[in-house]
Amino acid sequence: MAGRNRTDIDHELLKKVVDGIAVEIGNATEWGKNSDYIPELAKVDTRQFGIAVLTRDGKTIAGGASETQFSIQSISKVFALTLALKKHGDKVWKRVGKEPSGDPYNSIVDMERHKGIPRNPFINAGALVVDDMLLDDRAGDDIPDTVRDFIAEMIGEGEIGIDEDVVASEHTSGYTNKALANLAKSFDNLHHEVADVMHIYVRQCAVALSCRQLARAGRYLMLDREDIDDKVSKQDAERARRVNAIMLTCGQYDGSGDFAYRVGLPAKSGVGGGILAIVPNTASIAVWSPGLDENGNSLLGTLALERLSKRMDWSIFGAIRRV
Repeated sequence: MAGRNRTDIDHELLKKVVDGIAVEIGNATEWGKNSDYIPELAKVDTRQFGIAVLTRDGKTIAGGASETQFSIQSISKVFALTLALKKHGDKVWKRVGKEPSGDPYNSIVDMERHKGIPRNPFINAGALVVDDMLLDDRAGDDIPDTVRDFIAEMIGEGEIGIDEDVVASEHTSGYTNKALANLAKSFDNLHHEVADVMHIYVRQCAVALSCRQLARAGRYLMLDREDIDDKVSKQDAERARRVNAIMLTCGQYDGSGDFAYRVGLPAKSGVGGGILAIVPNTASIAVWSPGLDENGNSLLGTLALERLSKRMDWSIFGAIRRV
């Protein structure tokens, strides 16, 4: 279904499925546990759930708290990687790997073991190195909100918000991330000042979006060169394919294999409880529920995506129903 041969999307079925999932998740009795290493995130009501599905023809079907904004956290790393690949191409992979880490997303041991080369761009150390690349040719007062601006461009809504309470909370508690940045710098894999890299990293993670906005922001990852608005170049399509590949193998931290087995879609999670998932050529999906599982991924968000992919027969590994 998710291959190059497209089929028409049954919007009536999709709405029925999304509405059903919203009711089921709303009746859940286990929600997971909020992230507590960023104190501000621990205050969010765990029982909330939102979902939005943007189809390739531009229609959005949503349910639950789809308009409630949340801190996207590590989902921002998808957009940062896209920008780094635009700016540096395959040179990115000389400083960051493409492999699952096998260690927690904030592991210092993993960085030391690999002499300052993070295993992939979606663990914290990898994202810091990617942000370092985005700072090239900029310094001092010229430090940008590059990722935030890119997300705003993708959504098409002008400037988008940043949760300044989350920024302040992470600045006062992000000791491990600062340690990772310093360790990368000790191996000469961070070329700018640690404070400058931390500035843009913390701010991109604190971007606040609703499920509707996040699904819109991820739209470019589902489209190929035959997009209906004919604005997708060969380079954009190839880049999106590469980013989707890293999302599939590394996007859910140590739960990436289980997620691929259960859901079968490229996706990236954040400790704010959001997940962005992509059905190539078909849909961009955002779910949000702040309670996390043991791997730091949204417990109910993952369950919702598992049910959505099964009921819509959406998987990059092929369709089960006959078209």
